[in-house]
Amino acid sequence: MIDTVIFDVGRVLVEPDYAPFLRLLDAHGAPFASMDAFCAAVDLDAHEAGDVGAEAFLGRIDALAGRPLDRVQLIREWNGMYAPVAPLLDAARRLRGTHRVFLLSNMGEVHWAHLHGLLDVPGIANDALASWVARSLKPSAAIYAAAEARFGLVPARTVFVDDRDDNVAAARRRGWHAVHHADAATTLRELARLGLPVHDTAAGRA
Repeated sequence: MIDTVIFDVGRVLVEPDYAPFLRLLDAHGAPFASMDAFCAAVDLDAHEAGDVGAEAFLGRIDALAGRPLDRVQLIREWNGMYAPVAPLLDAARRLRGTHRVFLLSNMGEVHWAHLHGLLDVPGIANDALASWVARSLKPSAAIYAAAEARFGLVPARTVFVDDRDDNVAAARRRGWHAVHHADAATTLRELARLGLPVHDTAAGRA
């Protein structure tokens, strides 16, 4: 029986739109063909692993620009790239009433501080662990081990939802159930198939 549900955050509970942020960089003399190219230029992995703090990370972005970036605007656009995915957030809130719910995400300090409030983490989850706190990135075994210790997980009673195949595979190697997220409707069907009450049973009642 599943008693614990763990959600990834990026591309699961929130959906990114990188275009406005990339336009901001372009307007300040730092054009990038893709978000992947930007991430490589600033070594986003180092920030998300907790090796590069918030100020140092923002300084790396500043250093890319040909003309100065307003810090308030930079933070606003960096944090504004994520929009909540309502069906999965609703499911997390519903599950919180019957199951233990946690978040486990590759996320840096700047985004995490913003999303903690945007998603109302205390309202949708019992606890949350970001990679910058764990100082390890999925799919490394270390972050899964940290989650098991912090959350008191029983792997066979845990299901994990993540959008990346390698992260899902790493969870399964530890004995967790795992759902590869492609879209909200499919993920909700998979969770329901596992016996989880993700749907509002009162919907449609007279």
